[in-house]
Amino acid sequence: QVQLVESGGGLVQPGGHLTLSCAASGFTDSNRWMYWVRQAPGKDIEWVSGIHLPSAFPIHANFVKGRFSISRDNAKNMLYLQMNNLESEDTAVYYCAEDQQGTVRGKGTLVTVSS
Repeated sequence: QVQLVESGGGLVQPGGHLTLSCAASGFTDSNRWMYWVRQAPGKDIEWVSGIHLPSAFPIHANFVKGRFSISRDNAKNMLYLQMNNLESEDTAVYYCAEDQQGTVRGKGTLVTVSS
């Protein structure tokens, strides 16, 4: 059974930075993509970033605008999202997920960007 556990969220001022982590377990196929998705209050889940686990090739949603970096440590089964220059619009619960839609995801970690 797949388990995804996110951590690292918190309160940060606009322009600040955070690094989110995701501990993954239960996968039988390492040749896959993993994603970060988020859900802002009152809004639908939206895809943020993805990474091809074998090659570490990253992809990002347009709104990331070079501010976020996704990485992984395959030996530790960890996924990371480094977020820089955070904006109030980035306030959301962030999830690591098996797919871009967030169909299979963890319980999430809350990121609040506010002064």
